[in-house]
Amino acid sequence: MAKRPTNRPQKKLTFIDIVKGNFLNRDEVTIHYRYFLLVFFLLMIMIYSNHLVSKKIEHVNVLKEQTEEFKSRNAFAQSRLIKVKLESELGKEMVQDSLLSLENHPHKILIKLDSLDGSTK
Repeated sequence: MAKRPTNRPQKKLTFIDIVKGNFLNRDEVTIHYRYFLLVFFLLMIMIYSNHLVSKKIEHVNVLKEQTEEFKSRNAFAQSRLIKVKLESELGKEMVQDSLLSLENHPHKILIKLDSLDGSTK
């Protein structure tokens, strides 16, 4: 004898059934549970990859902030270096330290040694 399909009237799907998860016990779902598991695992992989991407984006943002900080430090240091190199600024600092500037440039003294081995004649 062949089994007759049971034609029970299906209970209407309500929002509370979806929230509680009762829709998973329906006959339509139990037939295709493998596909639902596949979709579930693909969704979990997608969520995890999005999590990793957001971590990378946060790391990149931190590195961008650090580069901006270092750029501003570099610009500040260069401006101070240019200010120190100016002759007018050097003159002011020399006056504060009670130093006088030279009127003529210093001479270079060159000493030639004939031999370094110590044997003199």
